[in-house]
Amino acid sequence: MRAVLLILIVAVIVIIAGVASGFLNINQTREAKAPQLTATHNGVTAKGGQAPAFDVETGSVKVGSKQATVKVPDLTVHKPGHDQTAAATNNAM
Repeated sequence: MRAVLLILIVAVIVIIAGVASGFLNINQTREAKAPQLTATHNGVTAKGGQAPAFDVETGSVKVGSKQATVKVPDLTVHKPGHDQTAAATNNAM
């Protein structure tokens, strides 16, 4: 039960975020109409009525790749015994 409730909450949040960001556009194209109810001694009958209709437009996301040249800094590693004098002067600062 908790999992279903959590899924519904997440779905509502996603829909609100989509509408707020402009990624999702929902327009109602047909209004809802309640059915005509008739009560008789045999029971209740319903005639007519219609469900609402909506037009939903979504944005698009394009994913691709391109080649680019990226400058990467050079890295030089010296072994600890290789240059002791430079290490000693750098630590003194």
